[in-house]
Amino acid sequence: MRVTGWLRRNPLEAAWAVFAVANFVAMIAWPDWETIPFHFVWISLTFVYGVRVWRTQTMSLVLLVVILATGVSIFADAFEGIQLWGELFEVPLMSAMFLAMVWHAQRRQAALAELKGVAEMRASLLERQERFLHDASHELRTPVTIARGHLELLRREQPDAPELEVALDELGRMERIVERLLLLAKSEQQGFAFQEIDLETFLSDLFIRWSEVAPRVWRLDVDLAGRLRADPEALRNALDALLENAVKYTNPGDSIELAAHADGAGGVVIEVSDSGLGVPPDALPRIFDRWARADGARTRERGGAGLGLAIVVAVARAHGGRCSVKPLQRGTAFRLHLPVRVAPDGAPSPTPAPEGEAAGAGSDSALSEEQVALG
Repeated sequence: MRVTGWLRRNPLEAAWAVFAVANFVAMIAWPDWETIPFHFVWISLTFVYGVRVWRTQTMSLVLLVVILATGVSIFADAFEGIQLWGELFEVPLMSAMFLAMVWHAQRRQAALAELKGVAEMRASLLERQERFLHDASHELRTPVTIARGHLELLRREQPDAPELEVALDELGRMERIVERLLLLAKSEQQGFAFQEIDLETFLSDLFIRWSEVAPRVWRLDVDLAGRLRADPEALRNALDALLENAVKYTNPGDSIELAAHADGAGGVVIEVSDSGLGVPPDALPRIFDRWARADGARTRERGGAGLGLAIVVAVARAHGGRCSVKPLQRGTAFRLHLPVRVAPDGAPSPTPAPEGEAAGAGSDSALSEEQVALG
């Protein structure tokens, strides 16, 4: 029963053992041609070990048996004058080649084991991070809300206290950070609710709201109409993050443009561009990372938690798309690529493409755009 169980678990080794014995027999039966089955044995041994990578003890035992079997056969034939004595050097030569392959195979196995351990550790770390974001943001909501309520009561009693305005302003910033943390946690749990929205109306409302926030030269350019299947709240948060970023890094008189157009592959590209300070080239590879910032500024005007662009990435991923940034001659253009078809009014829109399928669709020139592909 133990032999039968071993054969079921190791069919490749069993087949090789039969093949090796047959070649050993051939070496003895036809000594004039024994170099052919000799090389068959060694080549097949190398192949089987490369596939299985046995433990060191097993490998050493098998290697010793093969060395003895092939070496004794060649030695006997050389002693009888059937083979040249120089043929004996084939045995240590093949052994050395096999051991070199063993060394590389074991290094590769160790590297794969280390890589697997790192991948599992990172997956565990990411899971704990997402759970922390979700739990912390939920726990922070209540004390922030209570503090805001008490401060607003105090402001009614002391309307001229500037300290209260500062405290309320800071609480507002904390509330926005908490909401973004919740959205990030929601994106990892696939908690978005898709529905059809009128794209032109949606962007027009967003544009009107933001054009009243800051004295900039605002432009709206939407050259397609129809209904888009998306999560309106998540999409609005993503575009709010891009527009807020544009306002932060521009000055009065600079231009900010919100545009949308078809990408030629059945999807839509929503772009927020500005003529502001721009993004330093060395910051482009990490600009979409959580907590990352294009510079070290922490002022009230241009400070922040570094979550805005991470929100854009999360929303793009949830819609099966990606986000990219393109440095302009003056300013920056952020693009939200959504592989979701825009349907004529009244016609149903197909569901978003699964994550990863459309991540590379409609990419721009690598010479002109730093892209961040998702999935």
